[in-house]
Amino acid sequence: MERWKEILEIAWPLIIANSFWNIQLTIDRLFVGNYSTEALAAATAVMGVFWTPMALLQQTAAYLMTFVAQYYGARRLQMIGPAVWQSIYVSIIGGILILLLIPVAKEIFLAINHSPSIQNLETDYFIAICFSALPTALVASASGFFTGLGNTRIVMWINCSGMVANFIFDYLLIFGKLGFPAMGIKGAGYATAIANCVATGLGFYLILNKSNESEYKILSGWKWDSELMKRFIKYGIPSGLQWALEGLAFTVFLIIIGRMNNGSAALASSGIAVTIMLLSVLPAMGVAQSVSVLVGQHLGENKPKQAEYATWSGLQIAIMYIFTMGITFILFPNFYLNWFHNPEDPKIWMQVSIIVPYLLMYVALFTSFDCMNMIFSFALKGAGDTRFVTIVAMLVPWPLMVIPTYFFKDREGAVYWAWGAASIFIITQAFIFLQRFLGGKWKNMRVIN
Repeated sequence: MERWKEILEIAWPLIIANSFWNIQLTIDRLFVGNYSTEALAAATAVMGVFWTPMALLQQTAAYLMTFVAQYYGARRLQMIGPAVWQSIYVSIIGGILILLLIPVAKEIFLAINHSPSIQNLETDYFIAICFSALPTALVASASGFFTGLGNTRIVMWINCSGMVANFIFDYLLIFGKLGFPAMGIKGAGYATAIANCVATGLGFYLILNKSNESEYKILSGWKWDSELMKRFIKYGIPSGLQWALEGLAFTVFLIIIGRMNNGSAALASSGIAVTIMLLSVLPAMGVAQSVSVLVGQHLGENKPKQAEYATWSGLQIAIMYIFTMGITFILFPNFYLNWFHNPEDPKIWMQVSIIVPYLLMYVALFTSFDCMNMIFSFALKGAGDTRFVTIVAMLVPWPLMVIPTYFFKDREGAVYWAWGAASIFIITQAFIFLQRFLGGKWKNMRVIN
């Protein structure tokens, strides 16, 4: 237990914080699924499309965590405030740019060519969810500041506030309660935007104070710093690109699934499987984030051996958790499936209830390897090895997951072939990141001067 203590002290609030975020997403999907199974399919496709630019923005802003961790480890505390503001500027610019996608939303989903009824739902949800981009990025900046310092309990409360707000506004806006209009899937998108505004307000209330000013120059460091911004972009954008590129590949993967012979059922089933999968992946990501923080802090202190030790300890914790969750996916699939039951679409639901248990078997298999992806990629990014991680995200998913899925799409049982290809991709990528970590080049990297 002693070897895990350093990790768990930082990780447990992040595990709970990510669990809050996952509960928020699950509640969102449950409400949408209870409203309409077709709406659930549409929400799955939209999040794939929206996540590509959003991941680039959110994860670029969140890379503040590494700058803060390395400055903290090097005891250059007065540089932390200026770094926070560069992340804020990136969030603002990126959030405004994503709003520019709203006028072309209809054309985007017309090109995807799902059924007309799903296209209309996709367009409505996409327009609504775009308003969440700016506050989501600002939450990432606030969380990056506290996580980099190792003060992860505050991140937990920020995410908790977003979860509670999302639950309330989902209920009010999807179904039209307490005098609010029944907006259906649009209500889910606007609820997410409002919830992230609440979380942003709390986060920056806790950041922008005199205590943080005296220690980190958090108020006086507001000026645009071209040199610091250049380094933030140099390392942060590749980190964001990893998520965006993987998100793009997964979006195309979902689009192809939606074009299969039983596209609506296959897409809804995939959405359910992904939502359930996040129950294991997101808490494990909390461990990976803590690994990234400790790698950054220890490298800032010039202690690479301790950074390596923290990474292996984090992997052990993540594997134990994900393996346990995977067993429940195999043994009790109907427990999870029943959360999404909608008797109003019996024909689609009958197909979904058959498909999902098989997809959960794939999830149980590949998530054990996905924790390797998370731990080692976050360790590499905590050092500054973001370019390599981006190259892997650019080259690996397409030949192993996307292209095979396209060729399988007209086969009988195409959705199972598709998820088999996704499993091969994740397992392969896990061993690529393992090999890079073992090579040790990351030990000599830093993002700070």
